[in-house]
Amino acid sequence: MGTLSFSLAKPASSKKDEEWDVIVIGAGPAGLSAALYAARAKLKTLVLEKEALPGGQIALTSDIEDYPGFERISASKLAEAFAKHAASFGAEIAYNEEVRELNLEGDVKTVKTTTSEYKARAVVLAFGAHYRELDVPGEREFVGKGVSYCGVCDAPFYKDKEVIVVGGGNSALDESLYISKFASKVYIVHRRDAFRADKVLQERVFANPKIEILWNTVVKEIKGKDEVNEVVLYNKAEDKTYTKPISAVFIFIGMIPNTALVEGKVELDERKHIRTDAFMKTNIEGVFACGDCRSSPLKQVATAVGEGATAGHFAAQYVEEKKYKEEKANKS
Repeated sequence: MGTLSFSLAKPASSKKDEEWDVIVIGAGPAGLSAALYAARAKLKTLVLEKEALPGGQIALTSDIEDYPGFERISASKLAEAFAKHAASFGAEIAYNEEVRELNLEGDVKTVKTTTSEYKARAVVLAFGAHYRELDVPGEREFVGKGVSYCGVCDAPFYKDKEVIVVGGGNSALDESLYISKFASKVYIVHRRDAFRADKVLQERVFANPKIEILWNTVVKEIKGKDEVNEVVLYNKAEDKTYTKPISAVFIFIGMIPNTALVEGKVELDERKHIRTDAFMKTNIEGVFACGDCRSSPLKQVATAVGEGATAGHFAAQYVEEKKYKEEKANKS
């Protein structure tokens, strides 16, 4: 497998002195879906993306086979299709535009990037999230080539292979159970001598004959040539370092939403995800959120697209209602 790699036509240059109807921050599946729906409603829509390419979290995998309508599609092609579709309705996508400051109060919102300042009636927050890393040699090098942060996404690629899952919380155990449907053997590497996950999950893991727990153990290095083929492990209780042949390393030690920019401005949950209602509305009028930065139980491309569609639709509705009221007031 390989990482995200493709090129898009250079986006049109955005005029920073213009006022936009909707600004979407983030060009992942959620953000681009929101942009599509807002632009299709004939609203001036701008997408700001800090990276040079679209895709968000799907940049961490090469192929996707759980998005409805495609048995298997490369992440790059899917991201490119999302971007082109949004652009086809008039959405403008500005890459390499990292947002540094937000003023979300009032009827006109201000978005400041590293190079420009933009104004809009509505803002859709599609910041995404990033996975907590082990920070060991080989981890970043083999992302998409044996290192994964999503069992639902990548487990089918390791059918009848031996894999490692790192972590001891609910996500790690739940994903281990899922991965065991495909892998011949799942080794759970946990740094402690007990799990912190829910008891029901622990019982299911202990009862699964395809799962073995390596207690008091940490990953020291991930190795391979073109893809992962072994890991270096350290058993703290025995003070022993050893190498284990393995086909993949699934890491579930936490996901961090990219919401530091709005902390103290929009309402967040206990895990720093943005709280919204069913319409993707935050606690601030005219501000919506969708995707991995939002408080939701499942982080998948399919759910991100659905949330983005909802956010884009109701952001457009909000702007249209504002315009109608202003026109009515001007006539009276």
